[in-house]
Amino acid sequence: MKRSLPCWPLATLAVLPCATLAAGMPTLDQTVVINGQAIQGLVGAADSAGEGTVTARQLANRPLLRPAEVMEAVPGLTVTQHSGDGKANQYFLRGFNLDHGSDFSTQLMGMPVNMASHAHGQGYMDLNFLIPELVAALRYRKGPYAAEDGDFATTGSARIDYQRALPTRFADVTLGEHGHRRVLGAGSGALGERTLLGAVEAVTNDGPWDQPERVRKLNAVLRLSSGTRDNGQALSLLAYRAEWTATEHVPERAIERGEIGRFGTLSPTDGGITHRHSLSAEWARSGEAGRAQANAYVIRYGLNLFSNPSGMINGPQGDQHEQADRRTVWGGEVSGTRFLGPAWRDTDLTLGLQWRQDRIGTLGLYDTVARMRTGTVREDAVRESALGLYGQARTAWTPWLRSLAGLRWDAVQARVTPRAGNFDSANGGSAHDDLLSPKLALVIGPFGGTEFYANWGRGFHSNDARGATATQNPRDGSPVDPVRLQARAQGAELGLRAAPLPGWNTSLSLWRMALASELVFIGDEGVTEPRGSSHRVGLEWSVYGEPARGVIVDADVAWTRARFDQAANGGTHVPNAIPLSVSMGLAYDRQGRWFGGLRWRYIGAYSLEESGTQRSAGAWTASLKLGRRIGAALEASVEVLNLFDRRANDIEYWGAACTPADGPGCNGSNGIDGRLLHPMEPRTLRLSLRLRF
Repeated sequence: MKRSLPCWPLATLAVLPCATLAAGMPTLDQTVVINGQAIQGLVGAADSAGEGTVTARQLANRPLLRPAEVMEAVPGLTVTQHSGDGKANQYFLRGFNLDHGSDFSTQLMGMPVNMASHAHGQGYMDLNFLIPELVAALRYRKGPYAAEDGDFATTGSARIDYQRALPTRFADVTLGEHGHRRVLGAGSGALGERTLLGAVEAVTNDGPWDQPERVRKLNAVLRLSSGTRDNGQALSLLAYRAEWTATEHVPERAIERGEIGRFGTLSPTDGGITHRHSLSAEWARSGEAGRAQANAYVIRYGLNLFSNPSGMINGPQGDQHEQADRRTVWGGEVSGTRFLGPAWRDTDLTLGLQWRQDRIGTLGLYDTVARMRTGTVREDAVRESALGLYGQARTAWTPWLRSLAGLRWDAVQARVTPRAGNFDSANGGSAHDDLLSPKLALVIGPFGGTEFYANWGRGFHSNDARGATATQNPRDGSPVDPVRLQARAQGAELGLRAAPLPGWNTSLSLWRMALASELVFIGDEGVTEPRGSSHRVGLEWSVYGEPARGVIVDADVAWTRARFDQAANGGTHVPNAIPLSVSMGLAYDRQGRWFGGLRWRYIGAYSLEESGTQRSAGAWTASLKLGRRIGAALEASVEVLNLFDRRANDIEYWGAACTPADGPGCNGSNGIDGRLLHPMEPRTLRLSLRLRF
């Protein structure tokens, strides 16, 4: 019998916020909203040791190679790249190779960034459209412990909010090595009783690669708002387009024997074109009587990605393929909070509903030569709907004990319609899955500025809808087993947070997570696929301090052990699970003439395949930003990225490939296993000039 998700959530999106206020729901409103002091004030308010808020003040002086490196403000999260800068970045957190976002959920102004059933990778999280100068705050949580977090929030989530008004209008011009050019104009002003903010960004970049990247990016933001995030409304229009030529990861042996240089390529036509256009609306009301909020969005998204991760296994024409994605995403969320009063031990009760539908007109995989299609492996249309209902109760039992109990129900339904491909016609059909996820947190304290946490919860990441309806391999017709639409996860954590001195805050957490289905990178195909169940255990420590006015110090250390539950391919190691990462930073800005920031990052060696025999090299890098204000209207700054010109790799894999020296179809058309790498960019200098008016 065909099952379908109900349509009533659509009506609820419009009705629930008004009904919440009409009911006069009072609220304790313990939502952590921190301005200026980052994680100060979390003692006595947070529900776990792994949550916090990063403010615009913290981000202002971070040297950034890429826009998505804003996410490295989340302690323990690492951002790299294994292809061109128009493609979504590679993310790592808590022993997960998140690929392009499969197990970490990110939202911008209430809109999802992760893409379900994406042409290149599940949960594809392209943040290249982010404008760091517009970020007002980044609120993050780690682990599957928050009831409002649904799909992809296995390791955690981040919610990014843009500014509603800027202190001054400004124009930035940045010039850098390797053809880097960036122009950004932004400002805001009154429009009646509302504020209109606008920004336009244009970027070009060739990078250090022997084959220039030729990145061409256009980006625009228009935001009409009134009030604040907690008591106001906003309407936002975003438009983004990028095109680029990529230098993919390459076999290490091709560099060692001189076939190509360190920054060379084996495929001169890899790269892509992408766009993302969106319209979103946000509304919130808060006060002594209650709190309610709602948002709705529609996103038009497209990608044509050309990749050749394995060289010439399939013959002299090469192994390049195109992954195409065209979709419209629409949905929204409503939630309301009510404070039940002393008779209910000051319980703070929250109810919410989330709805999302991806209407994917084209989801294609094609064989290509020099970006020209030579064959269709598969082409499908997909309609995928997701409904999430959640509730949570935060209760203060005593002055030193409080709890948070939550329950979330998620249902995902998808229909796949094959359109082309010799072996794809039998892969269509419908799939449905649902999951009930309880959440629990206990908080003891504070005792003299120290608080203790115990968290437990279940969560999930969705799998590609095409995998849930597949019966045969679209390349050769061999039988395959379908996978569930939802891959379950369960996590537990013990932590503490302390404020030992004024202006200082530190947290420590010991956590464990079990995942029902691991997504693993397949080097000879350039894709990820579900594997068996896995488990991880880790220890994290972070510290944030302001030892003097205008000085910010932060550091974090994360250790993780990741293993499959069952041995395969000679072992139980989870490939590309970073066991140790360390980050430290120093920022200075007293709003005088000088300002700047220095950051240092280390990534420990990780297993490249299941036996653990082949391992990457550890890598560290440092970057510097230094600026000077010249009067009230002008400032100049310089960024030195990879300050000490470290010769390291952004990412390493283990997989099969054939280079020209190996010969087409080498090793019986199986390719030669070896190390695949994408080098870290060398020391790069960028100069910026900002004019305020």
